[in-house]
Amino acid sequence: MPIVTIQVTREGAGPGRESVTPEEKAELIKGVSELLLRVLNKPLVSTFVVIQEVPLENWGWGGLPAPEFRRQHPDGLK
Repeated sequence: MPIVTIQVTREGAGPGRESVTPEEKAELIKGVSELLLRVLNKPLVSTFVVIQEVPLENWGWGGLPAPEFRRQHPDGLK
């Protein structure tokens, strides 16, 4: 029984959005479940997917909180 945890920042996928939509979450759950079925032959009914939305201030990389990293690197990770 696979359990997959997906963590995303709680800010949504576009300007002015504060979270991932229920439709986006459903698509993630479906896609990950189908991938495990295709690659590992794990039945859909035995696959659990958990989506955790992490507040942006609790996310960081490069030694910096995410908002500060983005200010210092406006072009992203290019």
